Amino acid sequence: MQSNPETNSKLSFDDFKQEVLTDYKIAVTSRECSLLGRREVLTGKAKFGIFGDGKEIPQLAWAKSFKNGDWRSGYYRDQTFMMAIGKLTIEQFFAGLYAHTDIEKDPMSAGRQMGGHFATHSLNDDGTWKDLTKQKNSSPDISPTAGQMPRLLGLAQASKVFRNAKDLASHTHLSDKGNEVAWGTIGNASTSEGLFWESINAAGVLQIPMVMSVWDDEYGISVHARHQTTKENISEILKGFQRTEDEKGYEIIRVHGWDYPNLIEAYQKASAIAREEHVPVLIHVNELTQPQGHSTSGSHERYKDKDRLGWEREFDCNVKMREWVISSNISTEEELVVIEKTIKKEVREGKTAAWKAFLAPQIQEQQEALLLINNAAEKSANKAFINNITAKLASETEPLRREIIGTARKTLRYLIGEHTVEKKQLQDWIENYFEIIEPKYSAHLYSEANENAKTISEVKPIYKDDAEAVDGRVILRDNFDAILAEHPEVYIFGEDSGAIGDVNQGLEGLQDKYGEARVADAGIREATILGQGIGMSMRGLRPIAEIQYLDYILYCLQIMSDDLATVRYRTNGKQKAPLIVRTRGHRLEGIWHSGSQMGGLIHLLRGMYILVPRDMTKAAGFYNTLLKTDEPAIIIECLNGYRLKEKMPSNLSEICTPIGVVETVKEGTDITIVSYGSTLRIVQEVAKELQQVSIDVEIIDAQSLLPFDLNHDIVKSVAKTNRLLVIDEDVPGGASAYILNEILDNQNAYQYLDSKPQALTAKPHRPAYGTDGDYFSKPSEEDIFEKVYEIMHEADPTSFPKLR
Repeated sequence: MQSNPETNSKLSFDDFKQEVLTDYKIAVTSRECSLLGRREVLTGKAKFGIFGDGKEIPQLAWAKSFKNGDWRSGYYRDQTFMMAIGKLTIEQFFAGLYAHTDIEKDPMSAGRQMGGHFATHSLNDDGTWKDLTKQKNSSPDISPTAGQMPRLLGLAQASKVFRNAKDLASHTHLSDKGNEVAWGTIGNASTSEGLFWESINAAGVLQIPMVMSVWDDEYGISVHARHQTTKENISEILKGFQRTEDEKGYEIIRVHGWDYPNLIEAYQKASAIAREEHVPVLIHVNELTQPQGHSTSGSHERYKDKDRLGWEREFDCNVKMREWVISSNISTEEELVVIEKTIKKEVREGKTAAWKAFLAPQIQEQQEALLLINNAAEKSANKAFINNITAKLASETEPLRREIIGTARKTLRYLIGEHTVEKKQLQDWIENYFEIIEPKYSAHLYSEANENAKTISEVKPIYKDDAEAVDGRVILRDNFDAILAEHPEVYIFGEDSGAIGDVNQGLEGLQDKYGEARVADAGIREATILGQGIGMSMRGLRPIAEIQYLDYILYCLQIMSDDLATVRYRTNGKQKAPLIVRTRGHRLEGIWHSGSQMGGLIHLLRGMYILVPRDMTKAAGFYNTLLKTDEPAIIIECLNGYRLKEKMPSNLSEICTPIGVVETVKEGTDITIVSYGSTLRIVQEVAKELQQVSIDVEIIDAQSLLPFDLNHDIVKSVAKTNRLLVIDEDVPGGASAYILNEILDNQNAYQYLDSKPQALTAKPHRPAYGTDGDYFSKPSEEDIFEKVYEIMHEADPTSFPKLR
């Protein structure tokens, strides 16, 4: 008899037989999709293919223990699992391969990710959470190897939070009392990545319900395990993580990837341990194969010898299951042949249907374009030339959109100077085409809900006449206190965040007040701190993950860029991860704590907000704003501002700093200066000195870099002053270049300039240590004074004689 993990009931032999045959059908279906998918790539219908062949049987066993509410964080070999849990059909498999932009056809990403990258839908159409406990959940895959590991940690930790937090008992749509397991998968070679080791260690420390499957086929692309893993065996070298009666750790299970009944037993055991005890489990699934090699980029015959290829044919997991089915008298050779032939037919038909569905809208668009182009050609003196370029489009039986719109746009070149109704109709069609089609490839980088972070109105601080001047860190501390009291779903964690209340005491005393779960210390492991935040936020919590210094962001920048910043985009708006990343940077002293790599962050974190408050009151307002919405952001507090005095607002917890809105902190008439963060305070001091030589500067605080000045207030300032200087502590060409591009190109401020727009930045090197190192590395008061004076001298040398 076989136990059903969903119902914990015993199956009759007939039911057991039916279940086994259903599994075998899924395995064969998945394999046929892989084989046919490769051919579709080689014929040019798809750009690239990476498939799950060779991993079918363990994924069937895994699916049997995967319950509603559980989460997957895997990689691009898990197609059989997705089919087994009912989240991937044949047509959807091929729709993903063809990059179909209809979310109904390719529910994984609407064509934004190549095949093999799987996700489920966590959100309703209005952006609110679905009942995640009533469905099987998959977080959206990313290609970077081991990049799925940190996120897995947070997905599992959320269950621990929900199990232990009484204040979250009402969140029944997000968790069933923490009984969910987070399941991870990885290829054996990718266990060489640092993200794997950091995540494995962290899960052991946290003791969370995480089951990690390692699909071991001995290769990583073409590189054998002997070049990847000590002893060529990941479970062997992880023996030290095995729990004992006296020490917490992992349960480690080894099982052959072709052994169907033992695989089922292994996954049932892992599920029970993780689900009931909240203990992490590692399942090393070895003796797997990869029949078609790594991907469509090449053949594995190039790097596997004849003996290995022969072994792979014999121990192919589908072949071994087939043998077991026959030897166990579950089915016969003849019955299986019929099943296999039927499935091959179904896969071919599914592939054809998916291709037709992919082409249908494009064929319609092709006909529309040709009709309008031909109409315009009939009235044009260049008809013959136009007919030459449209002939190719007309001959395309499988047109791509780039060919359709490209031909239409090229046609306009032959209509220059002509004024006909037909030309205007073509122009209108092209404009309308971009309005309709382009969002299919670009929408949902940020929230498109009616109320998003950019729509939260400013609430200014209110001060009593006798408002106390306190350290900036006290502003933050008291605001975090209010946040934790009001939002039970908020969790703050990071290095030194708990017991000592962070290195600058912005969380002073809050762990004592709210407990070690709400305000927690974390190990020195930035990538997994960030990953904890990603996974927890995907499950409806509102974590604030603290990275101690901005310089340390580099440790977790890869998953911030590849994972967090793209969650909403790569799922076409069907998932979100509203994580707030807290850090501190800007002007301190020395190479490693100067925190000025803003240009890199701006370019790598599109999809997140980058917020750069000049003081702690502004920072507190940003935290409050973000918690009213559901978007990810990084807030960079001024490292040298925690002990500077600020007045305590009487409405601290209500303050909202607007996102994407600049602030004019000083009005002036001669030149517009744009800066942010700690440097802005220096600019304010220099402005007083410039006043003494009759230079009246207007100072604008950028406040947020992504997004930047949505109201285009800076161009209004430049229209008044006719001069522009951007002052930035980043390297030349970093954030200053981005800011200048925004002002000059997007806001068209160039038309108001009487002087060359300039930037004053730090030197190209990292700042040297010490006060003098800072002075000669970053813009000083004298640098700023002289730069502004130089600009005014060039404009009016009589009024402003040469300074030096």
